[in-house]
Amino acid sequence: MKITLIQVGKTNENYIQTGIKEYQKRLKNYIVFEEITVAEAKNKKKTIKEQKAEEAKNILKEIKGGDLVILLDEKGKEYSSPEFANFLQKKMNQSPKRIVFILGGPFGFDQSIYQQFNQKFALSQMTFTHQMVRLFFIEQIYRGFAILNNSPYHHI
Repeated sequence: MKITLIQVGKTNENYIQTGIKEYQKRLKNYIVFEEITVAEAKNKKKTIKEQKAEEAKNILKEIKGGDLVILLDEKGKEYSSPEFANFLQKKMNQSPKRIVFILGGPFGFDQSIYQQFNQKFALSQMTFTHQMVRLFFIEQIYRGFAILNNSPYHHI
């Protein structure tokens, strides 16, 4: 099984890129993890709705049959780290080809994405930049696997 994070737009901040690379390296001990970056719609002549529709097309190109897709969305369900670890274990036991988490663009998801995929997670009720969410979420995936493998990392 593989865990994939599909994200809209590039990560520009060096300190965030460094953190992401560190957790990607650590995750190799537990699971195959991939990041897919799709283009952010940056056309000032387009409405927000048009931009979200364009990003949705880019996202949908990356979804494959057999994927379990979960949106990272502020209206989603919140989990504690141990609860998230249990979620990962349950999904691994079901053996999907990939668990795909999607992080939308700055204006969120197009309705077409919500219509196709209704499972949503929220990282917090607080607002973070999309770039920070990438780092936080990858760290939580690593923490989840550390919990499942009784690593002391969760208690540091």
